[in-house]
Amino acid sequence: MRVAVVTFPGSNCDHDCYRAAKDVLGAETYFVWHRERDLRDPDVVILPGGFSYGDYLRAGAIARFSPIMAAVRRFAENGGLVLGTCNGFQVLCEAGLLPGALVRNRSLRFVSRWVRLRVENAATPFTNAYREGQVLRIPIAHGEGNYVADEETLERLEAERRVVFRYCDADGRVTDEANPNGSMHGIAGIVNEAGNVLGLMPHPERAVEALLGSTDGAGVFESMRAHVLAGLSAAADAGLGSHSSEPVGRP
Repeated sequence: MRVAVVTFPGSNCDHDCYRAAKDVLGAETYFVWHRERDLRDPDVVILPGGFSYGDYLRAGAIARFSPIMAAVRRFAENGGLVLGTCNGFQVLCEAGLLPGALVRNRSLRFVSRWVRLRVENAATPFTNAYREGQVLRIPIAHGEGNYVADEETLERLEAERRVVFRYCDADGRVTDEANPNGSMHGIAGIVNEAGNVLGLMPHPERAVEALLGSTDGAGVFESMRAHVLAGLSAAADAGLGSHSSEPVGRP
């Protein structure tokens, strides 16, 4: 499996994502600079957290215009897996690859702490290693993680089960107190209509080893690996190349 980690000026979680993909999963992993125009045939693309371009205009608003984003868009449209965490989630929304937006936290303060997430849909390429309703412990670190969208979009996300992670308490209850940033419907992560693009405000790459305080985030990476390997195996059985441009399958 080949994993491309895109680095923007101001990214600061790119090495965390690199380590999670390479050292924990054993995937062939490499960085792609924002000025590049070729993703170099990956199976997975990760947009990491940080403060792309300083986030001086609005989180993710400038990164969407980076040359590499045209390749990310083509990759996503061809069914490739794209994971955006924290600032990566903001970039995906700004680029129109995911609906809605991330605005200032309800408290108007930067929040950095551990939170609980409930797995709402375990039938996606990013969550198949979990069970539905499972409660995860994963850290957050953001000032603009408050997910907002119009009512029509929210209704569609809920109806199509595209809300895949929601903030909750230790017992799995979605409450206002368990919501660290005021996100509508307690949303922590959503997928696009095709199911191959995930935006997630918490940082699964920071919870992949016991040394870090939790291994609950590893399931996101293990899920992607299982999905990609299943697609590659199917392609091999069909006599296709190991890195076909065809989609690797919907959830």
